[in-house]
Amino acid sequence: MPRPLPPPSTPPVPLAELLARTDLGLRQLAGPREGVALHWVHTSEMADPVPYLLGGEMLLTAGVHLAEVTGGAAAVDAYLDGYAARTVAAGAAALGFGIAPVHQTVPPALVAACDRHGLPLVEVPAGTPFTAVESAVWQAVTQARHRELTRLSEAQRALAAAAARPEPATAVLRALARHVHGWTALLTGDGAVRGAAGPPPCAAVRAAAGRLAQVVGDGGPSSATDTLPDASLSAYALTGRGHGPQALALAVAAKAHDRPAHTIAGVAAVLLSLITGPAAEPGPAAAGHCAALVRLLLGGHPDEVAPLLGPQRWSVVRAERRRDTTEPAAALATALGTPLLDPGPDPAAAQDAAPAVRALVPAEREITAQPGWTLGVSAPVPLAELPAADRHAATALRRALATRAALVRHRSPGPHGLTALVAPDDARRHAQALLSPLDGAPQLRLTLHHWLSLHGSWDRTATALGIHRNTVRQRVARIAGLLDTDLDDPDVRMELWFALRALDRDTPPDRGDRPGRSTPFSTPPVHD
Repeated sequence: MPRPLPPPSTPPVPLAELLARTDLGLRQLAGPREGVALHWVHTSEMADPVPYLLGGEMLLTAGVHLAEVTGGAAAVDAYLDGYAARTVAAGAAALGFGIAPVHQTVPPALVAACDRHGLPLVEVPAGTPFTAVESAVWQAVTQARHRELTRLSEAQRALAAAAARPEPATAVLRALARHVHGWTALLTGDGAVRGAAGPPPCAAVRAAAGRLAQVVGDGGPSSATDTLPDASLSAYALTGRGHGPQALALAVAAKAHDRPAHTIAGVAAVLLSLITGPAAEPGPAAAGHCAALVRLLLGGHPDEVAPLLGPQRWSVVRAERRRDTTEPAAALATALGTPLLDPGPDPAAAQDAAPAVRALVPAEREITAQPGWTLGVSAPVPLAELPAADRHAATALRRALATRAALVRHRSPGPHGLTALVAPDDARRHAQALLSPLDGAPQLRLTLHHWLSLHGSWDRTATALGIHRNTVRQRVARIAGLLDTDLDDPDVRMELWFALRALDRDTPPDRGDRPGRSTPFSTPPVHD
């Protein structure tokens, strides 16, 4: 049985695109000619390369391992048949066989074996080094990735513009259908169509979409997918619409294996959750929410906006996507049960832009760990305290990343701790005097805060701050010199920690995100 493989993380490159390059001189000798897509390249001369294959690659070999086969032509034929079969079972997309210096032609038995097992076999001529083939594949992958990011960026802008039109739900459905090149619909939990756009699907696709809408509308997963011969189906539960027949889901039918379409649909699901949610219903609550949004957009202070939204409390969630997931931020918003999401940098931004996914979640919703994400969660606060909650969530996320925890919650100190024995004004004055040598060096104070909170761990502090551990050592040494104290003394550490906590409310040490990104709630971070 073929082993299960994770979906490739790179965009597909058609094999035909490589065959069309005259500078490579590649020639296909066996296997299917249509629909063959490559995701990467792997070179191996091992008799059994299967343990080293990820799936979706072109395996390159010069046939050196054939010299180890003994027993005559029959043994070679059997060996090559097994080699082709194992390569297919491992999920490889194609096999490239290099001519010279070992073999002058591709062995006919390998051509026959690849035809039998449906493995595309490509002859690599003597004048084409394997590195040229690898370079060509990675160049094509890079170009495909650029096209994907451009498409995502254009789709996001189109969806945002559609959401601002007079009939936003209809406009978003139309924009989504146009950018996924398929059919989109709003379906109730019992399968009734509340709106649709794009080419009408066949009866089988329509029936499958209804079943998926029922799955996500019955309190099951926030999204579900299905694959039909001619289409890939996805359904997304729209938050705030209840369960059962009254639930509302977004259904999308697109071409199979169209990864950007899934990401674009996730963005649309968040927008439609906001558009069709309870706040979008006519009434005083909707008017209050609209007025609050307008005032914030015009520069209003949260204290002025809070009365329009009522006494509701919110938790701020900071999230960073782990490397083992390709889930879009929209799927995280759906799982958390909120449409209020900042997905972070634009997809077309630089690859090293700091991830800064943030969400506002109503206090009554339970926030749990989410597969593929690392979360930092603030305590529930009223609207006016959201800036502080955002900083607390950022601190919790850094601690989660440093300790490799899936979720960390910010915990405020209790009212009856040692700090309660000192008047706040006295504690603040003492802290300002104690830490005055660090005035004008916010990066040192930030480093001290994290270093103390992580029990003097160089590696965890470096991870939390996104800098090298040697930089942490240098900063801590400078802090010790400026404060003229012994940071190995636990009494000194305790006093400094209390001082930092005393100043935390006025000038919190968590200023912004990890290096590379600032936030609307905070000043820009300090770089090395």
